[in-house]
Amino acid sequence: MLPELHSILNLLEGGFSQLKVLVVGDIMLDRYVHGEVERISPEAPVPVIRHAQRYERAGGAANVAMNLAGLGCQTFLAGLWGSDGEQAELAAILDHAKIDTIGVVSSSLPTISKTRIVGRMQQLLRLDIESRDPVPAAEAQRLQERATELVTKVHAVILSDYAKGALTRSLCEAAIRAARTAGIPVFVDPKSPDFSKYSGATSVCPNLRELSTATGIPSHHTEELLNAGRTLVAEHDFKFLTVTLSEKGISILRAPSAEESGIYHSPARAREVFDVSGAGDTVIATLAASVAGGLKVETAVELANLAAGIVVSKVGTVPIAAHELVAVLTPSSGLTAGEKILDLDRLKLRIAEWRSSGETIVFTNGCFDLLHVGHITLLEDCHRFGSKLVLGLNSDASVCRLKGPTRPIVSERERARVMAALAAVDAVVLFEEDTPLELIRALKPNVLVKGGDYTIETVVGHEDVIASGGRVEIVPTVEGFSTTNIVKKLTANPAVSEETQK
Repeated sequence: MLPELHSILNLLEGGFSQLKVLVVGDIMLDRYVHGEVERISPEAPVPVIRHAQRYERAGGAANVAMNLAGLGCQTFLAGLWGSDGEQAELAAILDHAKIDTIGVVSSSLPTISKTRIVGRMQQLLRLDIESRDPVPAAEAQRLQERATELVTKVHAVILSDYAKGALTRSLCEAAIRAARTAGIPVFVDPKSPDFSKYSGATSVCPNLRELSTATGIPSHHTEELLNAGRTLVAEHDFKFLTVTLSEKGISILRAPSAEESGIYHSPARAREVFDVSGAGDTVIATLAASVAGGLKVETAVELANLAAGIVVSKVGTVPIAAHELVAVLTPSSGLTAGEKILDLDRLKLRIAEWRSSGETIVFTNGCFDLLHVGHITLLEDCHRFGSKLVLGLNSDASVCRLKGPTRPIVSERERARVMAALAAVDAVVLFEEDTPLELIRALKPNVLVKGGDYTIETVVGHEDVIASGGRVEIVPTVEGFSTTNIVKKLTANPAVSEETQK
């Protein structure tokens, strides 16, 4: 489980929405054409693909922006695009993701696009459309002015360099200078072998091949290469390098004279890999957002590694989504009790994230004053009906109204902590009302479970759950076990009662 988990979940469940991040770089449209290959062309020794599906995705710097939007950040994009059909398709994708394109400059050059022809999960051909002409000076100047103006209005900056002309040395220097003056971190995905272009950035994030090109050391000499990377940190005034090592994970490199440990390594999270395209975009987006959100660099890299492991298990350039990370990070066995106790607003967000990942939400409720075997049996039964169990817990005031002035015996804070510590329970929420009706209406569980001598018609909230497509389950109680019976036994034996109160 990741360090700073509570802080990570706070960011994923609302904290990222308070952050503004600017992406500056080479904007592209990724187009995919999928089909079946059944024969070879009689005209030439090439496969014939029968077209079945076509779709478009944001690529390059635009994909970095999509990853930030997927995490929940307020995202701004600066770059160049043409006045053509590709621009219209790309603009629609970005608009749907609520990415602000105020920094994008209209260019006389065409919008960069990459069309991949895929047959049976195998890429057969890629067609790139782009101009080899340099970006006109006036357009480059407008981009630099817009980008540097936006730098001071955000919490982090990413320079996404695909060597297509948008990120000139002048623009990089101006953006980094403005960010450093304002105390804003800058992260760079490099394509230039000369890292002096990015001097003063918080971190440059090369892969092994890019670091090899920058240092002149073969990529298979890993230890020597990483040590050379540490030297680059000092030479170019970076705080650290973040090196992606493919299936080996991610390493943080600090200067040889740094007080912190020189190399920190985060191993790759084991996943079946379908497509690595876009993984670097996911890493730098998650890293920048996490550092801007206050996480330690090591924690940010661990989270970025986890995000990369998720996106490479998909086909095509697909950005990360916050709910995917929450689903991976919140198995009940991996959370502390305190991380499962949520207020209603936070719980609604987590349930939405669970649902987006295909989880089935089960709800039950009660006072759970003195935990006994009947309670445990109920909770174990609940988990048979779904994958995530939410427990609604009566507050102290609610228990007092229902059970009398001597109850509860255990306070709501302690009861919540005890219930959240159980492996069967995924989330606990307190409610003040006498019944959980309003809570059920707010959460809309897939399955509502109640124990005892109820019928479906007598369970509070049954109509709402059924109307929304869910169901109600009744499970039998364990005879002879109740908090009331335990209290009677204690009061009937003064010696036991006195000992219990010590």
